[in-house]
Amino acid sequence: MAPVVSCLFLLALIGHWPFSYAKSQMHDPASTSQHTTTAFELIKALNLHPKLDVNIFNPNTSVSVSTTDSKIVEKQLRLLVLGESGASIHDLVHLAGYVRINHTIGSRMFYYFFQSRNRKDDPVVIWLTGGPGCSSAIALFKENGPFHLTNNLSLVWNDYGWDKVSNIIYIDQPIGTGFSYTSNEKDIRHDEKGVSDDLYDFLQEFFKLHPDYAKNDLYITGESYGGHYIPAFAARIYQGNKNKDGIHINLKGFAIGNGLTEPGIQFKAYPDFALRNNLINEKDYNRIMNQFVPKCEQAAKKCGTHGQKTCLDARDKCLQVHREIASISDFCVYDIRRKECYDMSAIEEFLNKASVKKALGVPRDINFVSCSGVVYGAMLEDFMRNLEVGLPQLLDADIKMLIYAGEYDFICNWLGNYRWVDAMKWSGQPEFKAARVIKFKVDGKEAGLLKNYGPLTFLKVHDAGHMVSLDQPKASLQMLKKWMDGKIN
Repeated sequence: MAPVVSCLFLLALIGHWPFSYAKSQMHDPASTSQHTTTAFELIKALNLHPKLDVNIFNPNTSVSVSTTDSKIVEKQLRLLVLGESGASIHDLVHLAGYVRINHTIGSRMFYYFFQSRNRKDDPVVIWLTGGPGCSSAIALFKENGPFHLTNNLSLVWNDYGWDKVSNIIYIDQPIGTGFSYTSNEKDIRHDEKGVSDDLYDFLQEFFKLHPDYAKNDLYITGESYGGHYIPAFAARIYQGNKNKDGIHINLKGFAIGNGLTEPGIQFKAYPDFALRNNLINEKDYNRIMNQFVPKCEQAAKKCGTHGQKTCLDARDKCLQVHREIASISDFCVYDIRRKECYDMSAIEEFLNKASVKKALGVPRDINFVSCSGVVYGAMLEDFMRNLEVGLPQLLDADIKMLIYAGEYDFICNWLGNYRWVDAMKWSGQPEFKAARVIKFKVDGKEAGLLKNYGPLTFLKVHDAGHMVSLDQPKASLQMLKKWMDGKIN
């Protein structure tokens, strides 16, 4: 059987992206260092060109209400959307706001909240885009949000938005991503502990302001580097609940789409995936497997879960596997069927409009940072760490886990994701290994291949690349609903 599964939004995996971590945040290709210029070129696969590397901003309360010292400042979001929402209620609650994050010098995390078009007591779903350092607005406006942004900067209702079955929150994180900002660069995070603590603080403040949603079931979702964020955040919530650390959060599950979770196994799968899809021939395969994969595998083990410099060495050695394959075939790393990748430039243009920032409550001096080089550079040592190790305790606590992946994504391909899921040691591992693969159907037609046992589900999605919700919106919505309802198996 061909196993099934998930990946990530790793914009920088193509190359180094070692942005210099400097106080100057402006992109100027004519004057930046060679490293920065290299990084600037990498994100052109999505046609993104952020004007800043990060938002370091000393707020002046005269600039915007969003820069006050309140713990949370939000406003009703009223954007012109074409078409009909299909909602069963008349006045949908759409919010945008900032949360001041505890345990930081001066950080504000930006978010969008959309009430379910179905029922207010639907589950709360959190979406985290990867990078690290890419805004969740990318998913909001181009993948699974309530509406889609067209190339002429109009908004149209999305018939398959995830808000049709959930109350959904899109968060610009880690700090410095998207519209999130800080007054001090010391708040920029370097590891998953810092990232997950900030997200936990965010959620505590959000539920204090919106206690009606705190009782709802909660699911964490995301893609790409979300394969790192999501396990750490889920573990932080689990531990916070055990320690009675603030408001109890009704965590029911988490889903990772095309994510990076266990790099050692996933990088090793690159040559196999490439050979299966005719990106390389058998001679190339044998050369890469013999010359580069063993070095990657050994270095990844040294990195482990908490390595530092060893993780930088592992990253260099494992990226060489990727480079060798990319030097042989010309393809889009997010979808091997394409020569050219996606064009997300409309998002930057739209969110940097003064009228849109005003509607969102964003200070006029804050720029939209689609993907932050500073955030990415700060997380370099985190990149190769193994985030699978904390998942067995969550599964054994009956917290549901869904790993899904578009079959044509290369960078976080389904094969590597399936292999780490299959290799994960937990109480249900023997039963999961023995479970049969079944068809995942949408409207009576096969849309993917699925394997499930207990709280663990793996899904390989047909005819999709790195962004499953973009390529297969109807299937992704059905996947989410059936999974949350416990009916995906």
